[in-house]
Amino acid sequence: MRRINGTALIIAALVATVGALAFPVWSYADRSGTGQDNLNAASVGTQWGPLSATDRDFLVRVRLAGLWELPAGQQAIERAPSKAIKDAGDHLVVGHTDLDKRVRDVSAKLGVELPNQPNDQQQGWLRELSAASGQEYERKFANLLRNAHGKVFSLVAQVRHTTRNTLVRQLATDTNQTVLDHITMLEATGFVDFDALANEAAGGATASPSGPPPPNGNLPPQPAPASPSGDQSFTSRPSTGPGAPTAINTNRP
Repeated sequence: MRRINGTALIIAALVATVGALAFPVWSYADRSGTGQDNLNAASVGTQWGPLSATDRDFLVRVRLAGLWELPAGQQAIERAPSKAIKDAGDHLVVGHTDLDKRVRDVSAKLGVELPNQPNDQQQGWLRELSAASGQEYERKFANLLRNAHGKVFSLVAQVRHTTRNTLVRQLATDTNQTVLDHITMLEATGFVDFDALANEAAGGATASPSGPPPPNGNLPPQPAPASPSGDQSFTSRPSTGPGAPTAINTNRP
């Protein structure tokens, strides 16, 4: 009996030891919190590919942008003293009317619920514009809208780069063209405060900038051009021509 009990104790000790050694392995494999785990946990399958939390957030942001930028553009057409602001407003109305139709169609297919009114901050911007007039109105319009478009531009690029969903990828492509068109038109008004934009962006930066040293007054040597060799019969053309910036042609009505 004692021999049996001793054997049982030895077996139990071995089982416990193996279990203790195995615990870190399976527990680590089951851990959540890594980027890949979070991506998989927040994604759902669709016939057009996985739909991530970032994808869904993008759909909501496109919808929200239209809910306040479209009426802001319509107001600019009606109230702005200068043609440049009216033209920018025209592009906002046309662009966001088109994007809103696209995002509602994509969201309906993917089962993503969209908001029906601007958020509190966007409603505040609309009230701020409504309270202004003259050149103050034009400055506020150009800078509020340019700042908003600049911030969403980085999200559009991220989604276009990382999404695994074909519907979201196409919408990101369309949105990229529209946002760039609107940025171009807003900058063409001459009212955009680029110093304010740069200072705000610098205030939120966490990494030190990198790059070549600042100019010392002497012209650096001219770099050799990057040019192809061999056959020169190419069919594509640069996306924009030389000269002053012009609105991006989105091929939309």
